[in-house]
Amino acid sequence: MRERKIVPWLKEHPLLLLVLLVAVLDAVFFAAVFPREREVLTVRFLDVGQGDAVFIEAPNGNQLLYDAGGPSGAVLRALAEAMPFWDRSIDVVVLSHPDLDHIGGFPEVFKRYRIALLLEPGATSDNGAYAATMEALRAEGSAHFLARKGMTIDLGGGVFADVLYPDRDMSDMETNSASVILRIRYGETAFLLSGDLPKDLEEYAVAIYGNKLEAEVLKLGHHGSRTSSSEAWLRAVQPDVAIISAGKGNRYGHPHIEVITLLGRLGIPSVATFADGTIIFESDGTRVEKEGASR
Repeated sequence: MRERKIVPWLKEHPLLLLVLLVAVLDAVFFAAVFPREREVLTVRFLDVGQGDAVFIEAPNGNQLLYDAGGPSGAVLRALAEAMPFWDRSIDVVVLSHPDLDHIGGFPEVFKRYRIALLLEPGATSDNGAYAATMEALRAEGSAHFLARKGMTIDLGGGVFADVLYPDRDMSDMETNSASVILRIRYGETAFLLSGDLPKDLEEYAVAIYGNKLEAEVLKLGHHGSRTSSSEAWLRAVQPDVAIISAGKGNRYGHPHIEVITLLGRLGIPSVATFADGTIIFESDGTRVEKEGASR
């Protein structure tokens, strides 16, 4: 018997052809909107001007936002670029400390996204953004915990976020000194975040952890200020690259020349959000690669 060719046969059955075309288009749309799980950790140092915001996505899609920049709305614009349009939830937010350039964007983040869990050091501020964030937290009904040494957040997909500091009550502590040290680890790779932690407490952490602080990527404390990034800290972390999160032409002069000079002497390259926009890294658990920056 002669075999019938499939294309002429489909032409004779236009309704079936239409059904097949719809099925193919539906599959293409589903693949575009719901891409297959990728076995990489993605860390974005968001361009929020003079402030900090780091968006972390595990291979299984779970997300963590460490700080939210100032009240300019920049964090919402950056998150809109980082997240699919239909995604309106973030699993964990970490408030490193309650300075305005770190938490000013959180009230709007809570309005836009459902937040499952908030972690913060317990230090307070009268800048208005802290109270607004706590009120938004209560209205959302999100879980709320104080960040303390020894806590680990399991983001799934093999990604863990370890709290290395604070290790004590922070209620009466100067805000920068309350900054949460968070070490994100995936396989053999790590990222280290420390808010605006000053040098003396960096060195305190070095005395406790030593080379356990090692990380491929380090976000420099306090936007590259001379008040952070001690030599002992940089030598302990041994980063392949240092990230400076700061606004172009900011009035504080960040990053300070002393820090840039020290990085040069130690052979540590740096990348800045004011120059490159949002800075993206991916880790497959064995190596970390920098993706193209976006503005």
